[in-house]
Amino acid sequence: MLHLGFVSAILAEYDLEHVLQFASEQRFKCVEVMCWPADNADARRYAGVSHIDVDNFDVKHIQQLTQKYGVYISGLGYYPNPLDPDPEKAAYYREHIKKVIRAAAQLNIPVVNTFIGRNPGLNITENLKLFAQHWPAIIKVAEENNVKIGIENCPMWFTDDEWPGGKNLATTPAIWDRMFEIIPSPILGLNYDPSHMIFQMMNEVKPIYDYKDRLHHIHLKDVKVYRDKLDRVGIMANPLEYHSPKLPGLGDVRWGTFFAALTDVRYRGPVCIEVEDKAYEGSAEDVQTAILTARNYLSQFLVL
Repeated sequence: MLHLGFVSAILAEYDLEHVLQFASEQRFKCVEVMCWPADNADARRYAGVSHIDVDNFDVKHIQQLTQKYGVYISGLGYYPNPLDPDPEKAAYYREHIKKVIRAAAQLNIPVVNTFIGRNPGLNITENLKLFAQHWPAIIKVAEENNVKIGIENCPMWFTDDEWPGGKNLATTPAIWDRMFEIIPSPILGLNYDPSHMIFQMMNEVKPIYDYKDRLHHIHLKDVKVYRDKLDRVGIMANPLEYHSPKLPGLGDVRWGTFFAALTDVRYRGPVCIEVEDKAYEGSAEDVQTAILTARNYLSQFLVL
């Protein structure tokens, strides 16, 4: 029913074969594989990892690796800002998304996960206009290649460099509805991550029911809201001042209710752990421990 995997960005030092080998040895069924360009200049955490170079890859070799280790690729991931206020950067990001889509089609991978992007200095209405201007061309490529687009619902607003509006428009159901009105294609959907609703003080389970037909991929990440910090800085502060990403089970997501909802709506497919917990970044051993700790906690909700 539910296939447990992880996002490959956390194993940045591994090549694709070693990512798949680790996944196989640790009883994961799938991996979301990162596909950042080789000349990526984004210095933020977890960006820039490329386990498949979509400008230079061997379809047969990748398929042989997945067969060898019995682990499938749940989706290709690339998370830039396609609506960046710098038009040259934005155009570059959009073109690379199209390359990732075409690579997914060649590899028979059903979904590409990414961000809508956002100009942080513009309001939602103005950003929806940018979305309507630039995203139809991307969706056209996805439709031509029969590859779904899973938009992660992360606000991409954590610190001063993403202030005031964040770098990803697709943060709330109200905005998703507007996006799906502008581009009604069922190819466009969600790579849903419940953790991003928590610090927005929103129900993290309800979207599963409301958008069951748009769930193209699922991320499993937790967050902890520190109420004492929130009481001091307030909801208008940069979000990392009062919350922090955690491994599943170590934060505030209601995982039992979450998985009950997935089974209620008959979701079938990948659920991939995304590790961004700073408490597990001290060494390569810490990183592996993070993945396996998350696996062990989540195993109560699915069959490994």
